[in-house]
Amino acid sequence: MNKYLTELIGTFFLVLTIGCTVLLGGAGVIPPIAIGAALMVMIFAGGHISGGHYNPAVTLGVFLRGKCPAGDVVPYWISQLIGAALAATAVKFFLAGGPVGAIAPKMMPALLAEFLFTFALVYVVLNTATAKGTANNSFYGLAIGMTVMTGAFAVGSISGGAFNPAVAVGISMMGISPWANIWIYLVANFVGGAVAAGVFKFANPGDN
Repeated sequence: MNKYLTELIGTFFLVLTIGCTVLLGGAGVIPPIAIGAALMVMIFAGGHISGGHYNPAVTLGVFLRGKCPAGDVVPYWISQLIGAALAATAVKFFLAGGPVGAIAPKMMPALLAEFLFTFALVYVVLNTATAKGTANNSFYGLAIGMTVMTGAFAVGSISGGAFNPAVAVGISMMGISPWANIWIYLVANFVGGAVAAGVFKFANPGDN
């Protein structure tokens, strides 16, 4: 139960940071830096308990890589989605009914952008937090947070920079992204996570 609560809390603060910085006055470089930092500190806080996924695509990648029990996958997803929904509710309360401008990404560029940086995120997670060669390191939270920050800077203007199905639910609830576009994130993020797991296993055949 502790690991599920940890996943809920970490996802909550990640999505809360996204909503607050994007909708409540953050501008320029502030949102990507704050979002990457929020993910980093939550991973450092909860990585030793749950692995610090805070992302259904990461959970899928870690499961396919063989480092997440099958029985934890759905409970992790549920915990992450609850955390995202609670964070979106809190942001809407902070906004007090204020206007929200929805993004309008182009379908194919958004799909590619979300796939590429979800792949990069899960690839970094697997290599820094689950590989034998980086076992017991203390830098994986920074590496993972910086990957999300990099992706937000690189393609945030193209796709919104979710790289995370739970974040996609959160930004849809907040009105940042239309619900009609959520399939873009779900498809690109889960496929990106699965491909990253396949590449990791191919490149590290002896790392079980």
